[in-house]
Amino acid sequence: MAGSVGILAALFMVTGCAGRPAGVLLPVAATEPVPGTSRVDMLVATTRKAAADRGVLFSGERGDAVVYTDLAVSIPPDATRRPGTVQWPDRLPGNPATDFVALRVDALDRSKVAAWTGRAVRRGAKRHVLVFVHGFNNKFEDAVFRFAQIVHDSGADVAPVLFTWPSKGSVLAYGYDRESTNFSRNGLETLLRDLAKDPNVGEITVLAHSMGNWLTLESLRQMAIRDRRVAPKIRNVILAAPDVDMDLARVAFRDMGPDRPRLTLMVSGDDQALAVSRLVWGDSVRLGAIDPTVEPYRSELERQNIGVLNLSSVKGDDPLNHGKFASGDVVALLGKRLADGQPISDGQIGIGDRLVSTAAGAASTVATGAALAVAAPVAIVDPQTRETYGDHLSHVGSGLRDTFGATVDLAGAPVRAMTGGR
Repeated sequence: MAGSVGILAALFMVTGCAGRPAGVLLPVAATEPVPGTSRVDMLVATTRKAAADRGVLFSGERGDAVVYTDLAVSIPPDATRRPGTVQWPDRLPGNPATDFVALRVDALDRSKVAAWTGRAVRRGAKRHVLVFVHGFNNKFEDAVFRFAQIVHDSGADVAPVLFTWPSKGSVLAYGYDRESTNFSRNGLETLLRDLAKDPNVGEITVLAHSMGNWLTLESLRQMAIRDRRVAPKIRNVILAAPDVDMDLARVAFRDMGPDRPRLTLMVSGDDQALAVSRLVWGDSVRLGAIDPTVEPYRSELERQNIGVLNLSSVKGDDPLNHGKFASGDVVALLGKRLADGQPISDGQIGIGDRLVSTAAGAASTVATGAALAVAAPVAIVDPQTRETYGDHLSHVGSGLRDTFGATVDLAGAPVRAMTGGR
């Protein structure tokens, strides 16, 4: 019963929290800019299906083709927000003085992308494009606002390009999301190839998070197979908490060939949500779960020249230390090293850092119960999870207790982390 009690306790904490309004991407009415606000203009490419609500723009369903959008986000003054945070509106319309809000949302034809990059990179000496590929459990607006925050807080002189794939925005839709990354491989490959061929673009860095790493590695692998190498303009690929089978990662690294981009892993040893995931998802070795201090991984990573950026000493913005890759300190470091042309990894720490696991899924009753255990702590700090958690809990019932038994409190550990051990 311990696991079930922990989950119910977490659910009790969750139900008292209010969600955020839908439709936050409806552009605010044209007004004079609020003093101190910042603006991030980004290109968005997506394989999602268009939504009927103009403030939602794109749903979690799969679309028929890659669709492009020219989108601008206003970020509140630095004096009113902490770096690394996204301030969501409490009500619509959002207030630019306190909230992230959309300023412009314009559909863009693929043939016009080069004109967009021409405008976006004209002030940068390196003509640098940063492509962000989000992870599991992200709605369209989550990816947009998070990327805007990363770009702003990094201070990097880059042209921001977001690739967003059809995620349901629910912790419990792991299988659907995973298949959506496979569905989107050609779309991301096409975007990267178009950018690499664009004379306006000098170099490209790809930042992927969680499940987005699988999509990124598969797309780069496809490109290398088709073109016999990854496009040389793609210089850096940053893999934050990669949810990728280790054997498949080896294949991707091999198939990208000797002229592949510089690869860096972002890791953290104190991520409580990922620690719980490690108890649950264990039927295959994940790239984000290996111990790089032991063989064969130590020698393999050295041989592959894969760097590691250890985030264990970075203070997280949430009690679970789950969102460090986007924290102010991390993205500021990212921006500086990209600007200086330095490796992203921390050479003093290197591959000896301990990696933590990320959630991996299985289409089974065990996976359903496990997903609920993982969802409970995440839901406490993730408003969109709160929207779906209760419905899914009722479908599991006593099977959760039968699956885990009475000895492992999967949800209780992160709850205790948030409450100081109470």
